[in-house]
Amino acid sequence: MKKELILVGDRVLILPDEDQNRTDTGLYLPEGVKEREKVQSGTVMKVGPGYPIPDPSTLEIEPWQIPHKLENRYFPLQAKEGDYCIFLRNAAIEIEYEKKKYVVVPHSAILIILRDSLQE
Repeated sequence: MKKELILVGDRVLILPDEDQNRTDTGLYLPEGVKEREKVQSGTVMKVGPGYPIPDPSTLEIEPWQIPHKLENRYFPLQAKEGDYCIFLRNAAIEIEYEKKKYVVVPHSAILIILRDSLQE
């Protein structure tokens, strides 16, 4: 049985780069910045559904009074699978999945997204 990673809310799964001063796309990260700000770069592997949006029709009534089943609605995230990003390392949670090391960060911890124009 194959398992699937499902990210919740505004979380982003990133495959981090090995420690280096220059990213694959040519951005230079000086040592002072890497140490002081604790930034890291990597490739976005998966993103969560986004920020939940409440249904305005249910704000005035109690949850048990809702006559129909509501579908979840989300405000999507800017990051997309395949993007290259620079993120705040101290907001990252390290995980290991299928013998690879990843980090999970909130979308707000991503500072820069680099995307191929063909990917849009």
